[in-house]
Amino acid sequence: MSGADRSSAAAAPSARPIRRVMSGIRVSGRLHIGHFWGTLRNWLELQEKYQCFFGAMDWHGFTTAYKVPGEMHAWTRETIAECLAIGLDPNRSTIFVQSMVPEHLELFLILANLTPKGWLERVPTWKDSEEENKANDTYNLGRFAYPVLQAADIAIYRGDGVPVGQDQVAHLELTREIIRRLNNLYKLKIPEPQALLTDTPLVAGLDGRKMSKSYNNTLFLIEESEKSLRKKVNSMVTDPARIRREDVGEPTKCSVYGYHKLYSTTEDLAWVESGCRSAGIGCGDCKGRLTENIEKKMAEPRIKKQELLKPGSDLDKILQQGAEKARSEAQITLQEVRKGMKWL
Repeated sequence: MSGADRSSAAAAPSARPIRRVMSGIRVSGRLHIGHFWGTLRNWLELQEKYQCFFGAMDWHGFTTAYKVPGEMHAWTRETIAECLAIGLDPNRSTIFVQSMVPEHLELFLILANLTPKGWLERVPTWKDSEEENKANDTYNLGRFAYPVLQAADIAIYRGDGVPVGQDQVAHLELTREIIRRLNNLYKLKIPEPQALLTDTPLVAGLDGRKMSKSYNNTLFLIEESEKSLRKKVNSMVTDPARIRREDVGEPTKCSVYGYHKLYSTTEDLAWVESGCRSAGIGCGDCKGRLTENIEKKMAEPRIKKQELLKPGSDLDKILQQGAEKARSEAQITLQEVRKGMKWL
């Protein structure tokens, strides 16, 4: 992605400098471009500045996908392959799969026993989704204890910085409270993570609604081919006022324009704005230019991803090395925790 399009992560005020960053992406299917603009583009910047631990969090995904574990395994491999394809560097960051680091679950169990149930009952995401969870047969202990596992994910690497959007700062505070209680009980010094505030632009789905697999309106992070990309872009909703080619439109009422702001140059944006408002271009012209601009940024990662997913590629080696690096750090933390608990 172009430097002009990428925004830097700004650290929230804290008593100490950020040294180590931990962040994860929940494995729940194929990645879409919302994951890039919300999370992955910030990872690319963070790996240049900090010691980073980036995880494909498959245990988190398992809380709702426990009926399809085989699919979970495939999604996890594809998630890592795509992260590598867009530029995450395993030589700069520790890139790991959560389930390959069992220390996460041991620390989770310790934290689960010291976290008051009332703290979790007040989590807005649990309260707001109770009925949906019941309807989907995901009203389970794993979903309820999700924030505790998140706290373990961060604490196990002694992460002192976590990239979040402004709307997630309150969620991070629960992690801080859980770690604070751990430290107070066992006289430990596990860092209470600070928020690294990041810009997370809203990316609408192809139909203008929230991008979601359940709506079948996603544009994948890496589309299988230019043909599939073009087909999806051509299906995007446009300004309803433009019924005929000669009708003038308003770009800000069009989903295609929102994507142009992410993927197109200043010159292309001016072309879209002028052409739409004067009917100088048709919606097909606008979508065609958008397809070209997105494909320029997908073509090389698509090739890299395909190579990584071939049998005999370096992917398994990278996964194993990432797990070893992650476990080495996680074991240091658990040793400290056990010592504080006098559980050695």
